Amino acid sequence: MTGYAAVQSSPARTASEADSSPDSHARLGVEIRSVNSRFLDLTFRLPDELRQSEPALRELLSGKLKRGKIEMRVSLESSSGSGLRAPAAATLQRLGSMEDTVRSWLPGAAALSVADILRMAAGEDKAAHDYSDELIKLAKKALKELLSAREREGARLAQMLLERTSQLRALAAAAVPMVPKLVEQQKTRFMERWQEAMALGGGNNLPEAAQDRALTEATSFAIRIDVAEEITRLSSHLDEIDRLLAGGGELGKRLDFLIQELHREANTLGSKSASLEMTHVSVDMKVLIEQIREQVQNIE
Repeated sequence: MTGYAAVQSSPARTASEADSSPDSHARLGVEIRSVNSRFLDLTFRLPDELRQSEPALRELLSGKLKRGKIEMRVSLESSSGSGLRAPAAATLQRLGSMEDTVRSWLPGAAALSVADILRMAAGEDKAAHDYSDELIKLAKKALKELLSAREREGARLAQMLLERTSQLRALAAAAVPMVPKLVEQQKTRFMERWQEAMALGGGNNLPEAAQDRALTEATSFAIRIDVAEEITRLSSHLDEIDRLLAGGGELGKRLDFLIQELHREANTLGSKSASLEMTHVSVDMKVLIEQIREQVQNIE
C-alpha cells in the first residue's frame, strides 16, 4: 500500500544555548515512503552518526507494518543560524596531535586543510551527541502519519473492491437461469434429430422410447453443465470478502486466499460452459477477479 510521511524536529533554543552547543540540538528529518509489495521489505538511509539506531527503527516499523516496500530516510543538519563556528580549542589540539602522529610515520602525507579541520570538527560535535531517543520519537510521529495515509488509501481500495464484488454477484445471478434454458435447448435439439432420423427411416410417429431417450440425454447434459455448486461457493466467498472489508484489520493474506478460490470457481464455470453466453460470463468474472487480485496485494 502506498503512502508518504515526512516530519522534522524544530527544537526551541535560546541564543546562549545555540552559541554554547550549536549541534547539540541539530535538526532531524525523517521521511518514510511506502509502495506496494506482497511482503514487508524495509530499507534505511541513515547518516553514519545514527547508524546504531537502525535495529530500533526496524523493530518499530515491523511492529506496525506487515506489507509494502518501505524506505526510511533520516537527515541530520545543524540548526545553528550562524553557519560555521570556530572549533573548540580541545578539538584543534587533538587534530593537531593526530596529524603529527600520522606525519611522523608518513612524512609525505598532506597537511590538513582548513576545510578538513572544519569538517572533522563538525562531525565530532554531531557524534558527541546521542540522538537515539529524539530519532525514535520522531520516527513514531512519521509512522503515525504514514499509517493514517495508508488507512485513507485502504478505505478507497475497500470501496473499489466492494464495487467489484457487486459486479461479480450480478454476473453470477445472470448465469443461474442459463442452465435450465440450455437443458431445454439440448432436449429440443435431440428430439429434432430423432425425428429427422425417423423420417429418413420411413417412420411417421415418434416412439415413446425416443422421448425417454431424449429426457435421459437432457438430464445427463444438465448434470454436466450444472453450475449451481460453483455459483453457491462463489457467492459464499463474496460474502466473506464483504464481511472482512467491513470488519477491517489485517486482511491481506486472507483476501489472497479468497481470491484464489474465486478464480477456481470462475475457471470451473468456464470449463462447464455450453454456450457463448456462459463463456462470456466466465471471462468477465476472471477479468474482475484479476482486478481484485492486483488491489488485494496492496492491502495490509
